Amino acid sequence: DNGRAGVSELQRRPLPLQTCCSPENHPLIAITSKLIKYSIMSKRVIASPLAPKAVGPYSQAVEANGTLYVSGQLPIDAQTGEFPEGGVKEQLVQIFKNLQYILEEAGYSFDNVVKTTVYLTNMGDFGTLNEVYSQFYREPYPARVAYAVAALPKGALAEVDVIAVK
Repeated sequence: DNGRAGVSELQRRPLPLQTCCSPENHPLIAITSKLIKYSIMSKRVIASPLAPKAVGPYSQAVEANGTLYVSGQLPIDAQTGEFPEGGVKEQLVQIFKNLQYILEEAGYSFDNVVKTTVYLTNMGDFGTLNEVYSQFYREPYPARVAYAVAALPKGALAEVDVIAVK
């Protein structure tokens, strides 16, 4: 019996691939599929009164299962509804303040940020970006990408979004 005492002929014979691996014919796969299909996602919308309100059909941020996704922030001062006086440096400072307000509203900080995406209308402003960036982040720095774009909403010189994890 080659060590198979008590095992029926059906148990010794492998099922054909199409029978064995289709969810409707394999109880473990069927149960796993249902668990994955019906898993519940924890989702929370974040809105800080200190950051500019969303001006379209989006949220300032959404937290899902311990990860916070912050929408792109423009350099709008929530108190005045305007961009700060000055140039790209002042705009970047306002953007990072807005990000900070949203992160804090959700119970996060810049230490929780794992990815930052920056949009600049002029890649010549990259050095200024690094200068401002280092005022808000410390080592170990998050992953980052910076894109040069043709234009941004309201004529902004920069926009930044982040992903943070607890």
